Amino acid sequence: MRVGIHVGQLLQPTPGGIGRYVDELTAALPAAGVELTPFAAGAVPPGLRARWPDYRDLGWPHGSMRYFLWHALRAPRLRLADDVDVIHAPSASIPPPGSRPLVVTVHDVAFLRYPQYFTKWGVRFHTRGLELARRDAAAIVVASEHTRAELVREGFDDARIHVVPHGVRVPDLSDRRESMVRVRRLGITEPFALFVGTIEPRKGISVLVDAIRLARERHPRLQLVIAGPRGWGDVAGLGEPWVHELGAVPDDDLDALYRTASLCAVPSRYEGFGLPALEAMARGCPLLAGDASSLPEVVGDAGVLLPVDDSTAWSHAIAEVLDDPERGRALARLGRGRASWFTWKRSADGHVAAYRAAMRR
Repeated sequence: MRVGIHVGQLLQPTPGGIGRYVDELTAALPAAGVELTPFAAGAVPPGLRARWPDYRDLGWPHGSMRYFLWHALRAPRLRLADDVDVIHAPSASIPPPGSRPLVVTVHDVAFLRYPQYFTKWGVRFHTRGLELARRDAAAIVVASEHTRAELVREGFDDARIHVVPHGVRVPDLSDRRESMVRVRRLGITEPFALFVGTIEPRKGISVLVDAIRLARERHPRLQLVIAGPRGWGDVAGLGEPWVHELGAVPDDDLDALYRTASLCAVPSRYEGFGLPALEAMARGCPLLAGDASSLPEVVGDAGVLLPVDDSTAWSHAIAEVLDDPERGRALARLGRGRASWFTWKRSADGHVAAYRAAMRR
């Protein structure tokens, strides 16, 4: 099977969670019997040249200009379409597939449920992408049952939707000392709570800051570490001296942060999956997550689920993990066990099933 997959997310300055999905999926698909033709408008990222020998540079126009043309005019046509069996759009930037069946990954519909947490341009862009997916895609991939239900609510044909959870690499957890050294080089001391993701209002960071402030009344050394770039919008409380914004960090540093954090907090109001929650569980980091959208589905009974807007409940849960080391160890064991089910091999196999279904249609 020959699949052309759009990898433009990895050409962005900050690829984010979708970028990690694209990176891991393209690494796993060849073992599932897929011949990949990655494509985007721009040069292949240097670190991926060896892995992507068949990469196609679409040339000018680049970035948002090309995406505007794809969405508004369904042009320019993909010249590679005759060389592949399926076109896969793993984000809301949806190319015109020509005569080939189109598969689209829809990550969430947060822009419809919480438009106040997006720019006006972002709402328009994602709304148009959703319209094109509903109209043109022979198969839709979603990462959670929650997102499947959301799409059915928006008029999608349920028979075309394939629920394919993301995977995670479960690392060797044997050497925590090396991780501690790496974290201290970043200027971080224990204990600390970790947040991973883009800084924007939807992620609930302000509630987490308030919760840490309350928890510091009992644990005055507690810090909050934020590993992720600035997105858009104002988030209150980030100027506190005990809040450390690291920006986007290399994978090795992120791995060390997960391993040494007292807990990982995912207080987001809306997620289509919640990859940081899975990454934390895989590394044995006690997890606290919001009880909204797809997060309960991903976390199961392996983390503490909390009301997304209740900073008092979050502060009590944080203090409980800090006060009771056995509680933290129990959450770590549960998290590792649950995360072991989520593999990129299983995810790649699910994508192949969606590709085959698209070809049959």
